[in-house]
Parts: sequence; C-alpha cells; structure tokens
Amino acid sequence: MPPDYPATRTVDVVERHGGRDVADPYRWLEELAEPEVQAWMDAQAALAEGWLGEVDARGAIRARLDALSDHEQCGVPWRRGGRWFQLRNAGLAPQAALWVAEDPDAEGRVLLDPSDWSADGTTALGPVAVADDGATVAYAVAERGSDWLRWRFRDVDSGRDLPDELRWSKFTAAVWHPDGSGIYYGAYPAPEPGREYEEATSGQRLAFHRLGAPQDDDDVVFAREDERWIFQPSVTDDGRWLVVTQHRGTDPRTRVAVADLTGDGRLRPLLDDGEAAYELAGSVGTDLLFLTDDEAPLGRVVAVPAAGGQPREVLAEGGATLERARVAGDRLLVVALVDATHRVWRCGLDGTPDGEVDLGALASVRGLSGRAGDDVVHLSVERFTQPASVLRHDLADRRTTEVFRPATAHDPDALVARQAFAESADGTRVPLFVVHRRDLAPAVDGPGAHPTLLWGYGGFRIPVTPTHRAHWTAWIEAGGVLAVANLRGGGEYGAAWHDAGRRANKTNVFDDALACADWLTDAGWTRPDRLAIKGRSNGGLLAAACLSRAPERFGAAVVEVGVLDMLRFHRSTIGWAWTSDYGDPDDEADAAALLAYSPYHNLERGRSYPATLVTTGDHDDRVVPWHSLKFTAALQAAQGGDAPVLLRVDRSGGHGAGKPTAKRLDERADVLAFLTRALDAGGLAWPRQEDDG
Repeated sequence: MPPDYPATRTVDVVERHGGRDVADPYRWLEELAEPEVQAWMDAQAALAEGWLGEVDARGAIRARLDALSDHEQCGVPWRRGGRWFQLRNAGLAPQAALWVAEDPDAEGRVLLDPSDWSADGTTALGPVAVADDGATVAYAVAERGSDWLRWRFRDVDSGRDLPDELRWSKFTAAVWHPDGSGIYYGAYPAPEPGREYEEATSGQRLAFHRLGAPQDDDDVVFAREDERWIFQPSVTDDGRWLVVTQHRGTDPRTRVAVADLTGDGRLRPLLDDGEAAYELAGSVGTDLLFLTDDEAPLGRVVAVPAAGGQPREVLAEGGATLERARVAGDRLLVVALVDATHRVWRCGLDGTPDGEVDLGALASVRGLSGRAGDDVVHLSVERFTQPASVLRHDLADRRTTEVFRPATAHDPDALVARQAFAESADGTRVPLFVVHRRDLAPAVDGPGAHPTLLWGYGGFRIPVTPTHRAHWTAWIEAGGVLAVANLRGGGEYGAAWHDAGRRANKTNVFDDALACADWLTDAGWTRPDRLAIKGRSNGGLLAAACLSRAPERFGAAVVEVGVLDMLRFHRSTIGWAWTSDYGDPDDEADAAALLAYSPYHNLERGRSYPATLVTTGDHDDRVVPWHSLKFTAALQAAQGGDAPVLLRVDRSGGHGAGKPTAKRLDERADVLAFLTRALDAGGLAWPRQEDDG
C-alpha cells in the first residue's frame, strides 16, 4: 500500500505557455514563508522520517559514514609572502579550518575555525583571499547554506579581526590590491527585508573596499548597463594587471576588461565581443595568457597584449579538452581532460611541450596551487576509490612527491573503477564509470541483480570526473554498484559537447542517461527494479526528467535540490542566469521546448512511478525549495502504484555548499537507507553498528 500522504490542496491557476494552457495547481507552495506551507513541509518531513525509520540498516549506515569520513582532509597549500595557508579538517569537525604555517610541511596554527561560529555548525567559511605579503586575510562567511557572503578581515600575526565588514556579496571571489590597501569584490544591492532567499538577484557591480573605510564609501570600479552580468576579478602575480572576467549568467562566453595598476588603474575593455570563453592563465611581461575556446572547441591558450591587440596562439588546440591553465614558476601548466579523466601537462611559456605530471589512472585534479616565481606546485588528486591526496611537483627537477595521503577506514584496493561507453539514441558514444567491489561481477547471461546507483549531471559545461565520496564508498563496499555518467551538456569534450546538451538539445542529456541505464542492464550488472537514478541541482532535473519519461526503467529515484518547474525557474534568486543552458521561459519557442520535458508538467495521473525521494533545504537560495515542494505534491497526486514519494527538508540547510559534516552525513545516510529499502536490497552487507565502534 502507498503511504498516507498529507492532504495537499490545489489552486485554479492556468497560464498560457508555449502555445498551450498550462495548469499550476500547486502554485501556493511557492509562498515559503506562509504558515500553511511550513506546516505542509513539517507533515511531509514526518512522513519521510517515519518511512526511513523502518529501515533496519539506517543506524548502521550512519555509523559507517562516520567511520569512512573520520580521517584528516587537506586542501592544497598556497603561499603568500613568507607564509603558507591550507584548509584542513581533522575528520568529523563541522567545517574545515584555515591553517597558517611558515613552511608547507610545518604543523602551523589555526587561523580561522568556522566550526566555532555557530552552535549547529551551519555557519561556513566561504572564499578566502590572502594579501600578497601574507599579513591579512579577507574571508567570506556563509550562513545556513545561503549563497550570500559576508566579508571579514583578519590580521594574521595577532589572529584578530579588523572592524571592516562587507555585506550582500555572492558569486564572487575577492582579490587584493598589490599594496594590501583593500580588496576588489562583487557587491549586490541589499535585497528586500524578508525576501533575501527568494528575490531575484541581479545588478552586481565590482567594488573596491579600502581597509578602515565604511562599506558605503566603497568605490564602484566596474559595472554594466545590463545588470545580468557577474564579475570575477583577478590580479596577475606580478601585481601589475587587474583583470575582470565577465559572465552573463552561466553563459560560458565571457568579456574581459583590464587595468594597469601601475598606471591610472582604470579598467578598459580588452576582449569585449562576448563570442568566446576566456579564462586568465597568468601574465608574461605585457602579455596576458588566456585559455579560450575561440576557434577551438576543445580549448587553446593565447597571449593577448594587455594594451590591446590581436591574440597570438601559444598552445594550439589538440585532441584533448583543455580545462585549466596556469603560469607557475617559469612554466605553463595545463589540466586536460582525456575521456573525462584529468592529465596535467607542462609547457614552456611559449607553449613548447615539456612533459607530464604523472597522476596515475582515472584521477581528478581538485586543486592546483602555484604562482609565477614559485619553485613547486601542489595538486589535490582524488579517485573513485580513494579520497584526495596532496602531491608536490618540483618544477625544476620534475619530481612529484605525495606529501599527504589520508588514512581511511576502507581498503581502496578492494574496490575497482573502470570506464565503459554506452550508445545514446542518436548513436553518440557516452562514457560512464563503473565502480564496484572487486569480488563482484556482472551476470554472464542477461540482467544481473546487483543494486545499482546511476549518477549524472549533464549541464553548464561542468565536467564530471573521478570523485571520492564517503557515501558512494559505503554503497560500493556493501555490495552496490556505482555508475557515474558523462552526459552531453557537460564539459568533458569541450564546447560542442556542451552545446549538444543545452537549450533545444537538452533532451539529449536524458537520452544519454537512459542509454547508460540500458547499458548497465545489458552488461549484466543490474535489472530495472534494482536500478536507481540520482542527481543534484541540474542533476536533480536529470533524475526527475528520466523518471517522468521512463519510470519503468528504474526501481528508485533520488531528486536532490532539483530544478523541476522549467516555466518558472527564472523568477527566483539566480534562476535567470540559467537561461543560457535551458532557454528563456518567456520566449514562446523556448517555452514549448521546456514544456516537453519539465518534470513538474510531465507527470501522468495513474501511472506507476518508482519510489522517489526528493530533497531540498529550506534556505536554498540557488534552486529555491518550491521546485521540490511542487514536484513532490504533483508526483504524490499522480502516483498510480504503491511505491512511496517522500520529501526530505533540511532545516537551516541550503543548496549544499558549507553544509556541516553531521548534517551532510545525516542526509547521505537517509539517501542510502532509502535506496536499500526502495530497491529491496536487504542483501547489502551493511556492517553492524558495533563494528564501527
């Protein structure tokens, strides 16, 4: 029998979109502050808690996640002045802390510990910028999972904060003026009180804050008449050039302005046609080096005179996707993607090939630190089977040394990661990684019975590469199979791969995921009733679109903080920025294409859908919670089978960034408990709670 769902009223709202009348019966759930909506969320949370509470393995899963997460985690160290800075978490602390040391191998001391900033651990450390002399740190504070940032400043010697505080900043880094007098940062107008987590966010301007002055006196150094631009400032390592990269929403195409900080300091357009993506890699004298897709869908590196002039090619496009480039020491380091796996290549500053930094097989580079003039660079490298370690690469003698590897509660050698390729509906070859316990094998004949989790994203030119996550490890070591798909819309194969999965081509992404589902069945790993699909954010859209299109292909779905109402996503917070990938719902042609797959609008009453867990955070101001609320209500009403449709609401939680460790593990444990019951996977070998202490 299906659960007894909370009563959910409907409203008579019908609007014209894409040439047809479209009902929106759960529009009232968009009023998140209303007591009725809050009471409805509480009732849904109680239903989910009761259902999950019946999973015998829930406590053992949570304990195992503690054990798998209880190890030291370190980011790459970076140098400013004579000091080294690094983010570290001893294991289960709510948040990572910022450490400072006089040497990259020294223990050092804690400079900022956000775990002490709030009783529930939901106040997090956001972006950090250290002045060139290493004397002062600008750091951003993010509260309850919100994207809003509050900038503070700390003196490194004394460990005390300066009185300066900057509010209403988001989607921005901060960079210091070379003389240490202040920072450049992105600022927004103050939102309407009470609507900080709902109101559309636009009108960013680049401001300069001089230490000791009130925020109201900050100079606006750059803005555009069209307010839907987001600015990212950078200062070259020699301190001469301020470079401002400008994005219109999430469109990868950029514009670039530059200022000579040794001259008049005024920003002038440098690359302003907005027809290609440009990302600063560094400077060589009066030339600025950029990674660009201009006339190179897979990427190339060009030198552009800072005073203006035609780009000169430094590194030509090749057969791999160039993802990142950085000037470090007297070399150009390039992070490339080869079939969704990272490689790091060394080049001379003129582009001459100079070897490779050996990462091993199926690896991802999560962090890379190093500047012009440095002798060494540090890289954070992770794999599906192992959490991030830190490598040090000596630029002169080419020696690479592992300087940090976490001691983990699992045996990486007991897990196997391999790559396969599925064929999508139009014949496109789609990569997927398959990760499993070494003693598992697919069935020789026909579909196997292994509980299998298919995860994907497929959007915004974001590549999916080998990643270690504690809950994935727990699932795999218990006997589940993990499949991670590299879908069109991502950045694995450059601009063309992205274009093939966005706007009018968005349904290719869902075709790719369904092809991966078929491959897993045909290869003998699983069968539809033992297969789950899961994704977050744009990946939540993926999971929901696949379950609405082909519910018979899955036994379960997990839809996390998803974009689910494709006709109204652009009306809240930063949703307008996503029209570059999805299209504009206010355009009739785009609206018709969006209606064809919008999960909220494509559920059929009486059809049997797989067991579904929908998750959101009540302070998510990126993908606002009403997407999840409306979709849950619609799916519960449409469900013609007995499988449950549950909503999990994370109170004082946001889109995901900055979530404290305990809350994150609680959520991951509930997802695994849900999958265990929904896939009838009681045979998974979850350890007894006493096994984990």
